[in-house]
Parts: sequence; C-alpha cells; structure tokens
Amino acid sequence: MVPANVIDLASGCMQSLVIRISAVASMLGLAIWLGGLVALGAIAAPVVFSIVPLASSADAMTAVFLRFDTVAMSCAAVVLASEALQAGARVPFAAADHVRAAVSALAAALAVAESKVVSPRIAALHAAGAVRGVGSAGLELAQWHDMAERLGKGQLVLLVSVLTLRVLTLTRRRPLSGT
Repeated sequence: MVPANVIDLASGCMQSLVIRISAVASMLGLAIWLGGLVALGAIAAPVVFSIVPLASSADAMTAVFLRFDTVAMSCAAVVLASEALQAGARVPFAAADHVRAAVSALAAALAVAESKVVSPRIAALHAAGAVRGVGSAGLELAQWHDMAERLGKGQLVLLVSVLTLRVLTLTRRRPLSGT
C-alpha cells in the first residue's frame, strides 16, 4: 500500500505540471495572437495599402485578415482552455486569476465578433465592389473598417493586460491542494 503522503506529493506534482504546461500554452497563444495583431495592423496593412494599388491591396488584406481571424480564434481557444485547466487544478484560484480569466474571455469575445461578424461583412462589401468612403456601400465599408480597427485595438489592450497578469501570477507561489 502506498502511503497517503506519497500520493499527496504525486498529486501535487501532477497539479503543478498541469499548471505549468497550461501556462506555457497560454503564453504561446497570447504571443501569437498579440504578435499577429501588431504585425498585421501596425505593419502589414499600412505598408500594403500605401504601396500596392487599391483593388489589389484590398483583395490581399481582406484575405490575410480573414485567415488571421481563424488564428486569433484558435489562440483564444488555447488561452481559455488554459484558464479552465488552471481553475480546475489550482486551489485557491486567486483574485488576479479571476481577473485574468475574465479579461481573456472578453478578448476572445472581441476576436469572435470580428471573425464572425465584422470581417465577413467587410469581405462581402469589398467583393461587391465597395470602395471605402465612396458612395453608400463605401460609407458602410468605412464604418465596418472602423469597427474592425476598434475591435483590434481592444484586443490589443486586453491581451497586453492578460499577458501582464499571466507574468505576475507565474511569479507568485501558490499552495497546491493536498500539500
């Protein structure tokens, strides 16, 4: 028969391993998601739209943003799964952990809204020939584009917050259940 303290130690080690692996997965998801937002919004889109002719640049960036939406939602799923694993494996789940999980969920909601509502509408308007700011369809396109920018900037702020909270909570020692 295995002594209870050995079982408790093994359980604590497994719990610690789950927390660490899920934290690494979360950090990777955050890095890809956050880095993609910055790379596309602050670097690629401005350069492409300033160098490439309008019709071609709009085609290219629409395709890129639609593809990135899938990446962002996948990263959001990884981050949220990590939060769920850590909530289940850690006792206690501290206040900072609750805030981090809530901010992660809000960022994920923004990514889903952009992916499922905003980007498809922009793509449809562009495919129908709308030119941003020209005519009624162009004005609608401009409004949807502005919404996409607000959602992207919102995700950026929220993800920096989640990343900061993730780093702060990694440096804090927590008691593990059973130890």
